[in-house]
Amino acid sequence: MPNMVENDKAAGWAAYYEKLRDRPPRKTLLFALDRFGAPTPGALAIDLGCGDGRDIVELLRRGWRVVAVDSEPEALRQLAARNLPGAERITPITARLEEVPMPLGVQLVNSSFAMPLCEPEAFRTLWSRIREALPAGGRFSGQWYGVRDSWLGRPGMTFLEHDEALGLLGGLDLEMFEEEESDGVTPRGSPKHWHIFHIVARKL
Repeated sequence: MPNMVENDKAAGWAAYYEKLRDRPPRKTLLFALDRFGAPTPGALAIDLGCGDGRDIVELLRRGWRVVAVDSEPEALRQLAARNLPGAERITPITARLEEVPMPLGVQLVNSSFAMPLCEPEAFRTLWSRIREALPAGGRFSGQWYGVRDSWLGRPGMTFLEHDEALGLLGGLDLEMFEEEESDGVTPRGSPKHWHIFHIVARKL
């Protein structure tokens, strides 16, 4: 029975990643990469909640090394199966975001729509570790969820008030802070009201 459950779960994730396969990298990542310009040799990014590599495609294209982290083994299987150009620069790690060590020398922490999937205490601990790990000039790019998101109340997730989000970003150079509210549909086809903060922040 456990193998059957695991196989069904993997098939569900595989179908999910297939729907996202051809979507472009997120605008927050592109914005951050443009601010860096050409990376220094060996420049390192960590992608927290990487999925099957939607953002990693662009990181590799621009010459970055990437630590790819996801809690779902199927995500990293799908990433490996893509055989992306530059895939030898990927270090895959299966782990929950709040448990993964921050790699030494990381210059960019990218987490597209993934950090809010941590419960509040783990979210704040992870954020403190990200801030500590980044060097001066290093950047965070990603999304956090606001309190008017229709997923509010789901267990194991974090939702922030506008001022609370700004408070967590205090002392950083906010290169992008866009608040979005819109009605749409999730990749799984469910209707959803999104309340999102799109963030690019540089450590001073």
